[in-house]
Amino acid sequence: MAAGPTLAPLLLRLGLAAALILPGAGALNISIRSVDKITVQIKPGAFTQAEKYCKMCAGRNCFSERKIQAGEQFNFSFGCPTPEKYWVLVIERHIDCISRHCPFVDVLLQPSGLPNLNRTFNWDVKADRKDALVLKFATWLRQMEPGGACHDQVVYKIGSRFDDNTVNIGFFCRNGSVSRVKVQGEVILTLELPWDSKLNTSGFKIENRDSIKRLCIIESTFLSESSATLMSANYPLGFPEDELMTWQFVIPPTLRASVFFLNHTKPNCERKEQRLEYLLPGYDNPEVYSLTDAQPMNIPGNFSLSLQGCDQDNLSPGALRLLFKVDVHYPKNEENTSFTVDLRHDDMNVTIYSVPSQSGSSLGNKPACLICRSARHCAPNVTLTYGETASITVLCHKKDISSNVKMIAEKSIVCWNSRTCQNRRFLLVVPKPLLGLPVPLGMFTWKITAPDDTNIELSAPALKLQQHIPNQQHRCSGSYSYAINGTTPGKTLGFGIYCPGGAIEKIQIRNNVSISLRTFSQSFNDAARNQDLKLVFVPAMKEDCIFTVTPAPKSKVYLETPNWVDGLPSDMNVYWNISVPQKYIAQLRFLSERMGVACEKGWAYVYVNEQRPKAEEIVRRYDQSLPRVLDMHHNFWLNISNCKPLPKHFLSMQFTVTITDRKSVLPIIVGVVAGVLALLTVIGLAVCCIKKKKKKENPPTPLVGVYNTNVNTQLPTKPGVFKKGKKNNESHVYAVIDDTMVYGHLLDNVSAPGTAEIGVYQPFTGPISSRPPSPPPISSFRKMSKLSTTEESSTPMADNETYTFAHRALEPLRSNGDTHVSSNGEVDASLLGKKELENSVL
Repeated sequence: MAAGPTLAPLLLRLGLAAALILPGAGALNISIRSVDKITVQIKPGAFTQAEKYCKMCAGRNCFSERKIQAGEQFNFSFGCPTPEKYWVLVIERHIDCISRHCPFVDVLLQPSGLPNLNRTFNWDVKADRKDALVLKFATWLRQMEPGGACHDQVVYKIGSRFDDNTVNIGFFCRNGSVSRVKVQGEVILTLELPWDSKLNTSGFKIENRDSIKRLCIIESTFLSESSATLMSANYPLGFPEDELMTWQFVIPPTLRASVFFLNHTKPNCERKEQRLEYLLPGYDNPEVYSLTDAQPMNIPGNFSLSLQGCDQDNLSPGALRLLFKVDVHYPKNEENTSFTVDLRHDDMNVTIYSVPSQSGSSLGNKPACLICRSARHCAPNVTLTYGETASITVLCHKKDISSNVKMIAEKSIVCWNSRTCQNRRFLLVVPKPLLGLPVPLGMFTWKITAPDDTNIELSAPALKLQQHIPNQQHRCSGSYSYAINGTTPGKTLGFGIYCPGGAIEKIQIRNNVSISLRTFSQSFNDAARNQDLKLVFVPAMKEDCIFTVTPAPKSKVYLETPNWVDGLPSDMNVYWNISVPQKYIAQLRFLSERMGVACEKGWAYVYVNEQRPKAEEIVRRYDQSLPRVLDMHHNFWLNISNCKPLPKHFLSMQFTVTITDRKSVLPIIVGVVAGVLALLTVIGLAVCCIKKKKKKENPPTPLVGVYNTNVNTQLPTKPGVFKKGKKNNESHVYAVIDDTMVYGHLLDNVSAPGTAEIGVYQPFTGPISSRPPSPPPISSFRKMSKLSTTEESSTPMADNETYTFAHRALEPLRSNGDTHVSSNGEVDASLLGKKELENSVL
């Protein structure tokens, strides 16, 4: 009985002690399977005295720390009710992604049933140096600035290891915009959980392998207005030397993004320089920025930012640091414009694009609007092909939709078989469905292709075309124009820019062409209703290009040779078939004194021929002066042909055709004739006065002409021209030499025999106004050149005179040297005028 009271206090104290131990932790167990490759370490937390205030014991054995290996089981208990204040768990797991057994699944938090302590999970994922592992996070992350904290104390740390070098990519909290992180080589990922966290999953998975060829890529996805602060690897320490990392940003089409640099420092580079590159929407090539530049703002769409380090100076390396913010926000004063594009019945392609904004805007030279085919597929431009139907939404400022969004379209017309497509007509007009869209048409292009035995004919019979010649102040001023370009490989050239309201009725081209209709004002939709440009595939012709011009009475037409800027291609022939209205005269005026080309091979020339029987042919070589004005009373052909020019020489000519009333020209002609008669009268009076004065001074005496038979008085010409010589007709014998012959030199410039102009040309024998005449053969120019050099003293050629020739259509002609001779052997009077013929037999 005495012992009872003595044991009672002792038992009470033991019960209290047991109560203190068991409620603190009770019996705890950590069991690890041998196949898990996991180790768990229980160790004291930082700056605690765990062994003094809260012992960890297994039976009678207590531990300062304990490491449980794979395949082990550990039963223990804590000696205090709040072990989370003193002890922590470190769980390490190794994952092999070098072999084929890389687990592309969610990473689990193992082992399960761990005590409620602060836990740190470390995953060491082995990978090949050339591979990158893609980590996808179920709950997106937010990068934490140095010294910051996560409100739920759940922290991710991502790093990379190459050999013995470890790079810290960054610390991250949950609930941010970072959806993926791609890391090159071995990945070190750490997850820190507080003791009371209910999180039972890691929150990430190894999605796949990738090839990125850089340290890492951080993908940041925004769903609404928000911001994200990001920083370079190893921040605030220096970015690794000669490394490259990239941030990719996914921006919804209804939002805009702006980049702001919060802090940065430059390294001391020994080789190369650090680089900052943006790949912005709508641009294939990156744009390079400096760390000190103003960064892009109001970016419409997805973009990326890359940071490239350099090789730093060993003695004074410095540090490359970058801390920046991406602000995603709704644009101001924007609206959505939606419409449908249906290409099921029109064989063409359509592109809708945003015109880059001006350099003074906040975005810089970047697209101001977005074109969307769906809520997730937006870009500065969208292309639709034949057979498609799409609903398009334009996201743009209200004031910019009409001016900053354009549409271009392209249609191909191909003639595969000349038998089936020759003489077929195509109307080259903009399809009506495009004219009804809210986006203005910027350009419509027809690409026309034909086989070698088929040419292309373009005509505008109602509106006709005028040529755009800006340097003569003759510009297209309407709402649209056509740019016609040859597209045959090896024969690409520009045929010019044209617009309605001129005199060019038809253009025939021996070349594949593209015709680009460009619009200049919103009134095009009204003007497009009257388009009448037509295409016809016609049989092949030998001419390179023929323009049919039908000027209106009392009008002036400006024309120029194709390929004006670079010059007419070598050996190209261009013809103009120009009509002259009845009772009117066409004045052809060249806007330069010469052709302006120097030939290396061949001859360049201008050739004019009226379309009437026995018409005069007017020819000018490249080394001769062009006629100032030619009055044409009938329809006429103008041909300009090129040679092979010398280097840095090219042939580009401009000319005008002015249609005037014949009555208005008559006073000019009368004035010229009166002036010539007055001049002849003055000369006659002067001769008479001199003659009378000499007669008074010297009494008249008979003058006898003496003939010397040893002197050759025959006109120096080519052999065989004159069949009847002077020796046979006695025309060389003179009874008296009149004094007036002394003054014959006053008329040398008018009718001297030595100035007779001689040349051989192919006559115009084709049907009038149906096909262009054959140009003068090259041999004519060679003979003409030879004649002018070998007989320069007797038959000089004046550069400022026009060669004119009249042909007899009914009399057969045959060539004899450099002159035309009729069938009876007499010289054709059309080659030597009456006065010259009389002088030649004196």
